[in-house]
Amino acid sequence: MNQNWKNFLLNNQATFKSDTQITFPAAANDNDKTIYPIAHLAILTVSGKDAAKLLQGQITCDINDITETKSSFCALCNPKGRAITTFLLVKNGTAFLIILPEALLESVKKRLQMYILRSDVTLTNSSDQLCLIGFSEPELQTESLFGTTQQEVISVNFSSTHNRRLIIAEVDKAIALWSEQVDHQNFEPKNSDQWRYLDILSGIPWLTTETSEEFIPQMLNLDLLGGISFTKGCYTGQEIVARTHYLGKAKRALFLAESDAPLMPIPNSTIIDDSSGTEQNIGKILLAQHSQLDPKNESSPGKMLIVLQVSDSDTRYLTLKDQNHHKITLLPWPHS
Repeated sequence: MNQNWKNFLLNNQATFKSDTQITFPAAANDNDKTIYPIAHLAILTVSGKDAAKLLQGQITCDINDITETKSSFCALCNPKGRAITTFLLVKNGTAFLIILPEALLESVKKRLQMYILRSDVTLTNSSDQLCLIGFSEPELQTESLFGTTQQEVISVNFSSTHNRRLIIAEVDKAIALWSEQVDHQNFEPKNSDQWRYLDILSGIPWLTTETSEEFIPQMLNLDLLGGISFTKGCYTGQEIVARTHYLGKAKRALFLAESDAPLMPIPNSTIIDDSSGTEQNIGKILLAQHSQLDPKNESSPGKMLIVLQVSDSDTRYLTLKDQNHHKITLLPWPHS
């Protein structure tokens, strides 16, 4: 994170619990217009005349479909078709911005570097030059998911139901934008963990170090998000991804769920079917997060994205594999 951006947030009542976890004092009144600093995601810029060709041979979406008004949520896979990372791909002039979990940036950069060879491609960690900000307000969203606008800043739609946007901005523009929204548009700064919670509600399947290379893209519902092209040709892992598609449905898929467990499980924790007392392992936790909108309401269920065997998605006895076997309840999927 850029030090000037960090100093600005600190001067505006932010507290850094870690490099990626930022909190603000609780507001006296509820405000449905909220703004979030995002530090758990990073930005890898892919530039050079061969940038598009390199990405086309490595990622699940079709690079030819990505424009300055249409971004996409994609995956980078290993040869076995397992997603190393999921990411938001944004076109910025002749370059491409990969927005991905900060913890996976270096491993992804090294992986892509292996395929550059003599190509004209440069990989740059742009997280110090560009800032990420989240906006959320209740007005209805008419733009398609991941629809993009580019003016003073880059703005990507992150919800199919209401106005939730991810902003990519240079440091001085990020500072000016934050000041304008908070001081004059009545946006309330909120904790960065709350943005992760909203991503879960939107079915955005970010990976972590624990879940990297665990799932094929269809298990993450990336096909439902428009992040897999089955007509673009070969890319690393394509054979496994295509075979799963053409031979029938994936045996596992991503589901939105909730649990009243006081502590949310870590990624890749096990889900069991406790109906028969045999504790059969039937799924994994992808992401889990408590809401922080109402810190006084400690009984509010936490939300999670879980990878589950499709045949077991109607079971009534999903539980966490923890000491108390806290129940998991499935919720409607946020996208059609």
